[in-house]
Amino acid sequence: MSNDSTNQGLSHFDASGQAHMVDVANKNDSHRSAIAAGKIRMKPETLSIIQQGTAKKGDVLGIARIAAIMAAKRTSDLIPLCHPLALTRVTVDFSIEEATATISCQAQVETIGKTGVEMEALTAVQVGLLTIYDMCKATDRGMVMTDIRVLEKHGGKSGDWVSLIDG
Repeated sequence: MSNDSTNQGLSHFDASGQAHMVDVANKNDSHRSAIAAGKIRMKPETLSIIQQGTAKKGDVLGIARIAAIMAAKRTSDLIPLCHPLALTRVTVDFSIEEATATISCQAQVETIGKTGVEMEALTAVQVGLLTIYDMCKATDRGMVMTDIRVLEKHGGKSGDWVSLIDG
């Protein structure tokens, strides 16, 4: 079955509207990368606990970083139509904004392959933020995850794309 994108440009649906995994067999391998980001807002007291390293469950950001990397590697297990990819690099960084009691997460994912890694970068960010929530929910159930988005992607037939949205 060919990849018929006549269904309003949605590549995961065939001409009759049935969901399918996109055929990437005829695509060339290329270096592909994506950067995604997101934030989690919390009470100042919660941020203080994270910064001081006194959370009952341990090193919040260290564990969240490992969870994010693991999530990037398992994206095709979570998102039904994603291709399993051999990732060549995953980096996850957190930054703290004390004035707003916010932690930002940024993930960069790379591969050499036939399809991009935007979903892997987004999954890494979301799971990293969810891990922060899980580790701190006893202190602050009102944390809010926001601004999860792709910042940029590179490689493949469509080339480079950079978001024009500030967040």
